[in-house]
Amino acid sequence: MASFANRPLGSAPTGDAPNPLDIPWIDIHQHTQSLTWNDREKFDLSGARAAVMIAAGYYWAPYRPVSADDVRFLWDDALRRAACFDHRHFYDQYVAVGVHTWAGVEGAEELLAALPGYCEDERVIAIGETGIESTHHTAAWGLDDQRDVVREQMHIARETGLPILVHTPGSSKGGLPAQYSHSYEEANESFTEPLLDPEHAKHEAVEIDLELADEVGLPDEQVVIDHASPEVVPLVLETTDCYLSFSVSAPWLRGFDPADVARAIEEYGADRIVLDTDLIGAMEHDAFAMKRTIMDLCRLGVDREAIGKVVYGNPKAILGIE
Repeated sequence: MASFANRPLGSAPTGDAPNPLDIPWIDIHQHTQSLTWNDREKFDLSGARAAVMIAAGYYWAPYRPVSADDVRFLWDDALRRAACFDHRHFYDQYVAVGVHTWAGVEGAEELLAALPGYCEDERVIAIGETGIESTHHTAAWGLDDQRDVVREQMHIARETGLPILVHTPGSSKGGLPAQYSHSYEEANESFTEPLLDPEHAKHEAVEIDLELADEVGLPDEQVVIDHASPEVVPLVLETTDCYLSFSVSAPWLRGFDPADVARAIEEYGADRIVLDTDLIGAMEHDAFAMKRTIMDLCRLGVDREAIGKVVYGNPKAILGIE
């Protein structure tokens, strides 16, 4: 029987010793309050250093219609929960506060008036998620009203200096692909009719978001265009200096896979590309999604320094974390 007693730790029986997979990561977008303690422990185990909880989650709740008070409750609840998570885990828990547009909100102007005060909280490290949406949960929200709400949040981002996380529509047409409807508790039944061309909704929404950012004079380096797919990579990385983030926990919804991320890094470099999970409890999810994607990128031959930049260095820069 072969003896391994004198073999150095990490060495293989034959060939070169593998490099340790010790790349830390920061998740700039997850719905942590909807996850379990077990999920958060997996962040600890897989190298998380910090995570940003999206405070606005009303579109998963039975508020019909959604009121400003509903959203304020969720903002306050997210801040309360963040303090609890911080004491029980080994990564830093932050919060992003904003008015999401995935369901119509009555009294949104009240929220926009209160938002600057929330931005003064030391845990609030970003604004969002928000951005132009094509389909909505039960209560539709017209494009003109969405523009007003998104524009004002971008104005607040400019005034506070905080980054803004810009949600973009899913790549599926009018909701989830039929073969994946089991993966999401509400499936397609509660979605409203699309306001944008389903074939090009993501591209059209990003164009509007970028116009609004230009209109208020928001610096590109404060803008994170989220839920990227290959169709918007050239638009963001060739025509702006904004960051582009791939949400890795549901590629079947977002319309990309790790090879698409690797191609984007190869073509455009790693300086403005980010990975986040967008993990949420109401949808099939994998709390190891970030770590698995790091491994996939390693297998695809992406330089480890570039991987470290998109999962750790760039998030630190965006969020202003030391």
